[in-house]
Order: sequence, then structure tokens, then C-alpha cells
Amino acid sequence: MHDDVTRRRSVADHAAAVAGLVAPALAEARGRGAARVDVATLLTQVGAGAGLSPRVLARDAVAAVALPGFDNSQMDGYAVRAADLAGVAPGAPVTLPVAAPVPAGTQPPPLEAGTAAPVMTGAPVPAGADAVVRIEDADPPRFPDPAAPAEVRFSAPAAPGTFVRAAGSDVAAGDVLVPAGAPLGAPQLGALVAAGVTTVEVEAPPHVLLVSTGSELAPAGAPLGPAQVHDANGAALTAALAQAGARVTTRVVPDRPDALLRLLAEAPGDVAMVVTTGGVSAGAYEVVRQTLGQGEDAAWFGHVAVQPGGPQGLGTVALGAREVPLVAFPGNPVSAYVSFELFLRPVLVAATGGAPARRATGRAPLAEAIDSPPALHQVRRGTLDAEGRVRMTGGPGSHLLTHLAAATVLVHVPPGVAHLDAGDPVDFQELR
Repeated sequence: MHDDVTRRRSVADHAAAVAGLVAPALAEARGRGAARVDVATLLTQVGAGAGLSPRVLARDAVAAVALPGFDNSQMDGYAVRAADLAGVAPGAPVTLPVAAPVPAGTQPPPLEAGTAAPVMTGAPVPAGADAVVRIEDADPPRFPDPAAPAEVRFSAPAAPGTFVRAAGSDVAAGDVLVPAGAPLGAPQLGALVAAGVTTVEVEAPPHVLLVSTGSELAPAGAPLGPAQVHDANGAALTAALAQAGARVTTRVVPDRPDALLRLLAEAPGDVAMVVTTGGVSAGAYEVVRQTLGQGEDAAWFGHVAVQPGGPQGLGTVALGAREVPLVAFPGNPVSAYVSFELFLRPVLVAATGGAPARRATGRAPLAEAIDSPPALHQVRRGTLDAEGRVRMTGGPGSHLLTHLAAATVLVHVPPGVAHLDAGDPVDFQELR
């Protein structure tokens, strides 16, 4: 099925088509594999900078110990027996002798009736005590020298449980701490460690085969031959896919159908999706379109009403006996990256628990006038200046990689708009 270039899909329609094809395949891939890993290993990986790709729990993580593990004080103050302060009023205070202080990390003796023990935030509440009075509500409002006998006065009662964090009030041992399907971000890892969880079962991230096409391409780090350029798309999209939660295998193939077909035939067996860059337009050497856009089950190749990133492809491709989604982006580096942000990243992070789930968006005045093709949704690259205005980084050209690298926002100019003046409001989405 083919599309004349004059009949363009809208951005929203193509995004919906990508989601409709890719989301079910990613959901199926989530159930294919899981591994049990040490929480300490995960923390080491995160600390080493390997935390770009979120890990998602395949099975509920259950608390090994209760949180809190013991009754502890919510405030710096005095641990007391509520019964000792019953009937206390501003005009009728009660004076109690001060017991030994309770620092955090110590196990105190039981609190004798008719005494008050200085207790620090997070320290255990002594057995027998059932309330804490804040230090600022005591008289004097400071802790005494622990080496000398002292007394403290209270002018208000304290109900049982006041400023006491009861053992197990957060989670009980054996209860679900983090449910299956949750991404393991900073709060989740903190909770796992606090609750004594040492191992978790995590889902295998979806495996994406990223194929950069073009006889002019040399892989990252390889020497350049005549008329060759380095594979910027492979580098940028490998990082972008990993940040969105995927495991990525990156390959470069020349503009030859036999080379592309051989690469697909040799693809790893657990690949959940194929993403290609280049070879989707109407030129003489459009290898992806010419190889995968023929026959009854051909992928769709056509144009989307967007600049950059107009030529797009979408369908399925056979990897052995399996059919997996094919998402085909154009080859210009800015076009490929903008296409990823518009069409693939949202559905991928929804499946993997990647963060942020949605790019932050905003609306701000332009620092300068810009023009836009009125029939297209134009996506420009820009930054927010010190005055909160949107300023372009370079022009609309899809080859301006250094300007994309300098950008912090993608600027959206909708169809039907040919010109915007400085000061006119414009919508943007953050990239960082």
C-alpha cells in the first residue's frame, strides 16, 4: 500500500498508527523474559552511569522487614506515657524527672512511669512510652545536660500515638512493597533497600534492532572512506532508545537490498522491533522502501505533514518465522531524531516505564520572527533564554546536527501558520 506524496498523513494520525502497531508487540515482548538480579548490583550499575534504561519489575517485590521496623519518634522531643499527662493544662502543668536520652541508633531501656526521656528524630520510642512531646512544647524548650539530674514541665496533654511512627505503619513484612510492572526509579530502589529486599525479578527490556542504511555511512569510530560520513543516526538513536527503556543492537548496511535482507535474516531471535533510518523517500537508492515496500504484505511508505521528517515508513517485517513491527525513519539526522521524539518515544516509554513518561511542554513568546510552510507542522529546535523567550538554534534544515545538540526544546508551529513575529506565543516541548 503506497501513498502519493501529495496525500500526507497528519502528525497525530501517524503517531496513532505507530502506537497501534508497536504497542501490542512491546506488550507481548514484556512477557517473554525475566531475570532475578541483586538490588546491590542494580545500585552499582546506576552509580556507574548505567541507569539510562529503566528496569521494570516482572513480579511483586515483597517487604522482608516492616517499615518502620520499630516505633520511632517523628520529632526531637520527650518520650512520655500519655497517662502521666492526663488532665494537664496551661494553669496546671506537670513536672517529670528526665530519664536518660535516646539518640538514634540506640536501644533504650523501658520508660519508667512518671518520667520523660529525651528522644531524637528516628530514635526508638522506649517501651512503655506511647507519645512524644515536641521539644518546643516542653519547658524549658531545650534538652538538659545528660550528666546532671533535670526536670521538665508539660502544660498540655499528649494523646497516645502523638508524633510516634508506629512499627509497620508504612508496610508490614510480607506485604507488597513495589508491584509488578513498576519501573525501578530512585524512590522504588530506596524502598527496596529500606525494606530489606535483596533480589528482585525484572523484565527483559524490549530488544530493538536499529539499522542505519546508506552506502555513505561508516560506523562510529571507523575510518572514513571516500565520500563517507559517520553514522550519526545510529549514535543518537541508540542513546535515545536506551533512555526510553530498550536494549539496542545497532547495524549499518549499504544501499543494497541483498545486504538489508541478509541482515534481517541474521537478526537476533528476541528482537521485538526493527527501526531503520534512511531509504524511505522517492530517490533511486531508497533501500528500505525498495526492499520492504513491495508485494501484498508491503509496509506503508508515504509522507507525513511535518518538517523535518516527512518521509516515513511503517509496517511489519519477517524475522525468521516471526513478524515484528518496522518503524522506518528518514535518513537526515535531525529528521530521524525528531521522528523518534514525535512518533516512537511516547509508545516506547509507555511500555517500558521510561522517564519522563511525557516530555514537559510549555508556551512562551518568540525571541525572533520565524517562517513556516503553512501546509506542514514544522518542528524547530530552540532554547529558552534568560527572559523566558524561545530562541531558535539554527534554521529549519534537517542536517544541522550541531544546532540540534545545542537545543533544549522542540518548537512546534502548527499547520496553517506561515509566519510568526517576535513576541508571538509558540508551543514547545523540553528535550532534557
